[in-house]
Amino acid sequence: MQPLQSNEIIGSWATIILPINEDESIDFIKLTSSIDCLIDAGVSGIYSNGTAGEFYNQTEDEFYKISTILADKCNRANMPFQIGCNHVNPMMSLERVRRTKTLAPGAIQVILPDWFPPTMAEIISYLKMMVAEADPIGIVLYNPPHAKRKLTPLDFYDLQQAGIQLAGCKVSGGDDQWYAAMKEYVPNLSLFVPGHHLATGISKGANGSYSNVACINPATAQRWFEDMKHNLTKAMELQSRIQLFISTYIFPLITEEKYSDPAIDKFLGAITGWADIGPRMRWPYRSVDIGRIAKVRAEGKLIIPEFFIK
Repeated sequence: MQPLQSNEIIGSWATIILPINEDESIDFIKLTSSIDCLIDAGVSGIYSNGTAGEFYNQTEDEFYKISTILADKCNRANMPFQIGCNHVNPMMSLERVRRTKTLAPGAIQVILPDWFPPTMAEIISYLKMMVAEADPIGIVLYNPPHAKRKLTPLDFYDLQQAGIQLAGCKVSGGDDQWYAAMKEYVPNLSLFVPGHHLATGISKGANGSYSNVACINPATAQRWFEDMKHNLTKAMELQSRIQLFISTYIFPLITEEKYSDPAIDKFLGAITGWADIGPRMRWPYRSVDIGRIAKVRAEGKLIIPEFFIK
């Protein structure tokens, strides 16, 4: 695949969700099948080794095997894809970029160094190296709400002024002033926001989402994105129901029971069963109890029935 330009990184992108066996090994048969499901769903693109891919809990051999399977499947299907070269160790992240750029992803995702909050000078040094190593493939900065250093619109501008040309970013979004600042400071940067705020984001200039909503059902999430381009009123109405479902039945698992984000992403996929993955997390992180699926599924069918149609 040819490298994607910023204006080509748009839409509802779906993540690989890592299927884990009881012996803590990765089920590569289910992984391969789930990628086929995402391709059949017609999503805007697929990315690997994000939060739901448990990038922080893989050996390097596992990481490269996952990346190779994704690249092979997507290149054969002409499906846009990105490889997450994230690692809490910046040297390992750099090595992942070197290993996977030959697989010809449309873009490569990285996180910022994560043990100590990096200074702006350290961020510039880090990203300059990543961009140079990935060239001609673009870098997408994965900067979620729980990052040690959350970048502001002005920070993104400073990166650009330092000569760092990112292809895109994943960020937590913000208010009207935040969107206006992003478009003023970095107007050509592909801007991806959380899935459950995507309709609002699109109305304010965002380009898409590396989507938690696609974890629920990738095909429905893609149809919802298409509605945003042609019938924003309809898309906003569905967004209100998605947010109601998530705030009532999903967020308490995070805020009150302290489940991790990947555990939640896996649980979202399990309640609809769009692929045979299941909610199991890799040790030492907790999985949401499989016994909870039936109740949340029943409530989901009442609030967002669109997501329970395969």
